[in-house]
Amino acid sequence: MSFYAQPLLVAVLFFLLLGMLLFVPWLIYSYRKYGFFSFWATLVVFSFIYYMISALFLVLLPLPSSYDTCAQQAPGTVYYSLMPFTFITDMLQDGTVQWTQPGTYPQILKQKAFWQAAFNVLLLVPFGVYLRYFFREKRHWRRALGLGFLLSLFYEVTQLTGIYGLYKCPYRLFDVDDLMLNSMGALIGYFGAPIVLALFPSRESLQAKKESFEEKRHAAPVAQLLALLVDYVIIRLSHSLTTGIVTANAFAEAAHVTIGFLIMFGVVPYFLKGKTVGTSLLRLRVADREGQPPAMRALLKRTLALYVPWLLSGILGALTDMTLPYGSPFYGYGVWLQIALFLLSAAMWAVLFVHALIVILHRGQRSFYFDYCADLRCVKR
Repeated sequence: MSFYAQPLLVAVLFFLLLGMLLFVPWLIYSYRKYGFFSFWATLVVFSFIYYMISALFLVLLPLPSSYDTCAQQAPGTVYYSLMPFTFITDMLQDGTVQWTQPGTYPQILKQKAFWQAAFNVLLLVPFGVYLRYFFREKRHWRRALGLGFLLSLFYEVTQLTGIYGLYKCPYRLFDVDDLMLNSMGALIGYFGAPIVLALFPSRESLQAKKESFEEKRHAAPVAQLLALLVDYVIIRLSHSLTTGIVTANAFAEAAHVTIGFLIMFGVVPYFLKGKTVGTSLLRLRVADREGQPPAMRALLKRTLALYVPWLLSGILGALTDMTLPYGSPFYGYGVWLQIALFLLSAAMWAVLFVHALIVILHRGQRSFYFDYCADLRCVKR
């Protein structure tokens, strides 16, 4: 079993990195599709991603230490086995199991050929379970069998080609038995899936919850924050793309971001009836208390409320970075001033974090400060 420890450990580390990159896009997709964050849907999707990564790494790892894998192999090495049921022959040739003597049957558990065949079956059993969750109906078992075969074929071709030319020669065997056993595992998982899926909410229950959320007009707080994040990222990206045209200094950056705030949160929603890029992506819009498109004055108040924390954070950060020469009679005061400015900035963001947390916990029954001060609200389109 220690042979599988390294691939699984690498899979965990790779999944954690990939999960951090995919989490925000998944949140955006989840709120756009369902209108709420579904823990169970997230668990299914991310566990599926982890499983696919683990299965791939179990097939490919550990990797050879050299590109020239041909030099590490004997002349005339055969890279494929096209004779089916070779694993049965290997188990019979071991000699420890006599089919006429039932008392020898437990010895099969000590055979390498048996455990290799069992691993190939078990490898795609979870794949079959996931397919049953996605397809739902038992009659689609042929699809599951076909997809299991194609996934197994992908693994085998990847090995036969030395990971598509990454290595000079294959370092593992293309085995037709693996194709059969992997496909069988996918089919077993597909038929046995109801036992596992009974522990989780069905897709129908998610759809019912989605419909109940759609009856409520107020937007989920996390969805509102995601929309703001998308808009802010666009502002920052636009600045990065124009740094070759605009002088790249602190003043130019501040001016660019200020203009970006005015356009993104003021001008754009005024002409698009309360929608920005972020709110459109999340299927939201900003409206007044009667549900009508917001007036420019209200949008400017909201823009200012969003802009002030960014501006204060930038000013406090710039003042904190200013240092007096060591040995100056005011050096000690400068140090204390830097500490005070840092604590002030941290306190400001802590207050905003607590405020956001309170709004999230109240599930949209309370407004974010920037909507409250502008007498606006974020609603579903």
